[in-house]
Amino acid sequence: MSSEPHGARILVVDDDPGILHALARILGRRHHVTCVASGPAALDEAQRLRPDLAVVDIRMPEMTGFEVTRGLKAALRDVDVILMTGNAEEPDDNLIQAIDEGAFYFIQKPFDRRVLLALVTRCLELRRLREEREIFLARVERELAEARQFQLSLLPPPQYSRAGLSIAARYLACNELAGDIYDYVEAGDGAVALLIADVVGHGTSAAMMTGVVKAAFRASHVDGFDPGAVVQRVREGIRDFDASRFVTLCCARLDTDRRELTYVNAGHPEPIARTKSGRPLMLAVTGPLLTSALFDLPCEQATLKFGPGDSLLFFTAGVTEASGPAGMFGQERLVSMMIRGDRTGSELLDDILAEVAAFTGSSTHQDDITLLTLDLA
Repeated sequence: MSSEPHGARILVVDDDPGILHALARILGRRHHVTCVASGPAALDEAQRLRPDLAVVDIRMPEMTGFEVTRGLKAALRDVDVILMTGNAEEPDDNLIQAIDEGAFYFIQKPFDRRVLLALVTRCLELRRLREEREIFLARVERELAEARQFQLSLLPPPQYSRAGLSIAARYLACNELAGDIYDYVEAGDGAVALLIADVVGHGTSAAMMTGVVKAAFRASHVDGFDPGAVVQRVREGIRDFDASRFVTLCCARLDTDRRELTYVNAGHPEPIARTKSGRPLMLAVTGPLLTSALFDLPCEQATLKFGPGDSLLFFTAGVTEASGPAGMFGQERLVSMMIRGDRTGSELLDDILAEVAAFTGSSTHQDDITLLTLDLA
């Protein structure tokens, strides 16, 4: 046994008592060494000891070292194995099979004490680094999950309805943290305000920017959710960011009494409105995307009549830019689905997602996808 309390647990397996004694003496000064003389005994002892490393002879009567290695790795996923061989006739074959069996390495008898110690030390060092990496990755995954839940908490429910008005949304992130966001809110006097935005990139920085956009939208309640005021607040929120960090968004406010939709489209894919006439209307771009480099360029407001029976579809570039064997999904397919008019709300959104999946030939997404509909009965 090692006098050092922090030594590794090493299991030595060999049917030669002399080898067991030698390895116990060499390794026992630094580590906790347990010796067994057969494969079955090694598998039994491994369940109790749960070794960090096993040093196993290849040629043994009951089980070969390769069979012991397979058994150890089946029982203990993270155990490392060094195989020993006294067969000088086929060293290359032994090495190849040792690697195939998942052994860390193999050493040939008679071995040099310094070589053995160096190999064991290297093996244990790599194990330590692997464990640290696994701990780090587990922490990152946990924090990403927490961040993902927080980001989802920024979103309103995917369904909303009140007398004569309904909203439906779909939000699909391609990574743990998305660069898309949508929001809607009652704006007083029977009005409703809606927002869809797409922040450049994915990951933590993009998610943080979606929080800025959300905060700016909700803070504009003091302005009655005027679309121009929303855009200005977003601009103020990102004005100190690097110019490469940009946002495209479309914000709209529907006055149901006046049957009028006021909107600003800041470099965003053009939402599609279907009116009673049956022809689609595009909420054309009214200003540049939002970035500190374009801070002084204006965004204009536009209006259109929007009354009972009309529908509005917002979407992000993850829909139109979804690529498949035939190219990009494109806007025309969305326009065609809106013109048909046989689906609205959640049914329309689910049909769009099914069309995108069929077009790309994949259930996974290359970019974040966000869809939002507004329908007046």
